[in-house]
Amino acid sequence: MATAGKVIKCRAAVAWSVGQPLTIEEVEVQPPKSHEVRIKIVSSGICRTDDHALHGDMKNINFPVILGHEGAGIVESVGEQVTELKPGDKVIPLCIPQCGKCSSCLSPHTNCCLKTQSEAQNVMPDKTTRFSCKGKAVYHFLWTSTFSEYTVVPTDAVAKIDDRAPLDKACLFGCGFPTGYGAAVNTAKVEPGSTCAIFGLGAIGLSTIIGCKSSGASRIIAIDINSNKFEKAMFFGATECINPKDYCKPIEDVIIEMTGHGVNYSFECIGSTDVMKSALECTHIGYGTSVIIGGAPPNAHITFDPYLLFTGRTWKGSIFGGTR
Repeated sequence: MATAGKVIKCRAAVAWSVGQPLTIEEVEVQPPKSHEVRIKIVSSGICRTDDHALHGDMKNINFPVILGHEGAGIVESVGEQVTELKPGDKVIPLCIPQCGKCSSCLSPHTNCCLKTQSEAQNVMPDKTTRFSCKGKAVYHFLWTSTFSEYTVVPTDAVAKIDDRAPLDKACLFGCGFPTGYGAAVNTAKVEPGSTCAIFGLGAIGLSTIIGCKSSGASRIIAIDINSNKFEKAMFFGATECINPKDYCKPIEDVIIEMTGHGVNYSFECIGSTDVMKSALECTHIGYGTSVIIGGAPPNAHITFDPYLLFTGRTWKGSIFGGTR
């Protein structure tokens, strides 16, 4: 392509400092280096995680930064030693990379590549950034930075998709949909005929409902303090919706009364430690499973009764829905 090997000037939403609104700026995007690709972003979703980063609620975020991690686009150019991707390929940048070589990638039990722990994702693997604006270096976010018209991503953090995929919908596979759907299908392994409770009805909660429904759950209880979300939850498969504000008792007690002895599976899709406890407490003694999907603030801690686990309940975490 005519732009290959050249600096591209384009627009991006830049976060200059913690808590400040994003501003649309002209940025310079360097060509990709070895084992990197430059992607023209066509569509990007907005995830609550981007808001967490903007307000300083995530670790290892440097400013100025280009946020965004739920995008889809087309490969514009590739760096040296890139053989699996080519210009014109439709792709999704991945906030959870897949190196294919570490102990996690070689295990069938997790999708959490060790690169997410061992390498800073605010710069490229060579410890430099491909973005600049007004003469200043601008940092990457989770190696994706989809709030830019062009971004540079390591090949380990790119998934090639079908050429027929509509990118305005495929972008949701960058985070929201697989995070919720996969938590039900891959992490909890919801069984047919089971009862489920989903706490939080944003995109991840709705995707979790879809995962529970597709797994054959017979009862799906959707919980949120905003009743305006209930119509959409029912559309995607919830069998009933409840608002904790409508009750004068803890929501976990309400759910236990509704179900007799608690649900088979519960999912926390918010990032609240109080809700995480409620989600665990509403599961059935002996075999109930609760899955934490929402990301809690840094330094958050949970105090709970260990008897809940001693009596057979299972408490799990799920990152990106266990999706590879």
